[in-house]
Amino acid sequence: MTTDPLGPAGLMRLMTWLGPSFPVGAYSYSHGVEYAVEDGRVSDTQSLTSWVEGVLLFGAGRVDGGLFRQAWDAARQGDFDRLVQVGIQADCWRGTAEMALETTAQGRAFVSSVAKVWGDDVLSRWAQAMRDDDRQPSYPVAVAIAAAQAGIPLADALTAYLHAMAANLVSSAVRLVPLGQTDGLMALAALEHIVTDACAQAITTGDGDLGACAPLIDWTSMKHETQYTRLFRS
Repeated sequence: MTTDPLGPAGLMRLMTWLGPSFPVGAYSYSHGVEYAVEDGRVSDTQSLTSWVEGVLLFGAGRVDGGLFRQAWDAARQGDFDRLVQVGIQADCWRGTAEMALETTAQGRAFVSSVAKVWGDDVLSRWAQAMRDDDRQPSYPVAVAIAAAQAGIPLADALTAYLHAMAANLVSSAVRLVPLGQTDGLMALAALEHIVTDACAQAITTGDGDLGACAPLIDWTSMKHETQYTRLFRS
């Protein structure tokens, strides 16, 4: 792991890659929040904060964080075979069809945009290896590879990734409940220490302990697949 501090160039790169204007279509996914709102499980700032906390610490955030760390380590070490294995593992760690779509669609878009603008050969090679194995690139793995190739420290890159995940879920709830913008900011402020905890959890958890335990979140994603009126793709 690099011990170099995050410099201005790395900070700007993270802000660009994980900002809401980067063309991965993050705004079109709610990760089951849309059904959670319809079912009355997310209805205000407190319930939203608790829901996103569950995603980060026990659901996709926990899985994505572990995959992110493994991919970042492999990329920094130049271990391409391990990168491929992490990509295959990521392809298997999705509880529902919509969650699989969420990560692969964003992964493809991220790889395409980064390759065109920054020309990351390792990222492009890895994405091609995934396609050769009849798989799609996973979003957290793609971001981790790009961050490692750019020399961005793991903790900074992973914190930015998990914060972006939390911010997107909060944004979806602000539109769905609906909540005011201030309520959304209050939720994000309350989640700051949760993002920090999720990042530390991912960095210190061994590869053999990767997993999740958020069945209710998976259930809302499954129910969303047949939800009558939908604004989001997940």
